[in-house]
Amino acid sequence: MTAIASQPNMQADPAGRGLAVRCRAITKNYGAGQSVVRALRGIDLDVYLGELLMLVGPSGCGKTTLISVIAGVLDRDGGECTVFGKDFSAMNSRERTRFRGQTIGFVFQSFNLIPTLTIAENVSVPLLLNGVHRRAALAKAKEMLDTVGLGARVNDTPNRLSGGQQQRVAIARALVHDPKLIVCDEPTSALDHETGHKIVELLKGVAMGGNRSLVVVTHDNRIFDFADRIAHMDDGQVDKIVGSAKELYGPNMNASHAGEKA
Repeated sequence: MTAIASQPNMQADPAGRGLAVRCRAITKNYGAGQSVVRALRGIDLDVYLGELLMLVGPSGCGKTTLISVIAGVLDRDGGECTVFGKDFSAMNSRERTRFRGQTIGFVFQSFNLIPTLTIAENVSVPLLLNGVHRRAALAKAKEMLDTVGLGARVNDTPNRLSGGQQQRVAIARALVHDPKLIVCDEPTSALDHETGHKIVELLKGVAMGGNRSLVVVTHDNRIFDFADRIAHMDDGQVDKIVGSAKELYGPNMNASHAGEKA
């Protein structure tokens, strides 16, 4: 493994941005004894304000586990992790839920929309969970849907939308409560090339406008050029952090990356 300390752009951000996420020596295991799976094996990672960091690497290497630890969905077994200076392990259950609900937005691979609700109602859910009155929450949800180009569809249910439109709803829901960190798990995996590009452009444009940070787990090499930095994972470790896909995969990026989709 190439230690993070050897990556010159990791310990001090040359752009002078603040630190959003700081991970040091993060470990996470599943199971015990001979059946233990060491999902994370000492992860060091920084995420800066105003950047889009992509996590790439083969399936099963620990990418989704890592973002789940960062977002406070999973407890780590060892190491240190702070999000805007706060450590989930120092919080009780109520504090953790409140901090996550106010600070972090999620974009899920499978959208996770509630089929019986309108898309405006779906988008309003994070606000309602944060105690916002229903009328105000729906008004804010409609504003966000207008921002992502679905202002005319606020009363539709998810089954009336295409996959790309449903992903836009998921993005609106992730951004509606104005989180400082947005975490995305394979946001373009079910989308065609053109729609995938539009989704990432939307994420980067809307989210980065507020000096937020994005962490995107992806196998989709079609969107690598949108990243400010790319962290490559393998076997539960970050083995390389680069500024572009060509630095990571070389000039034959598509051929080099093909095996990681398996």
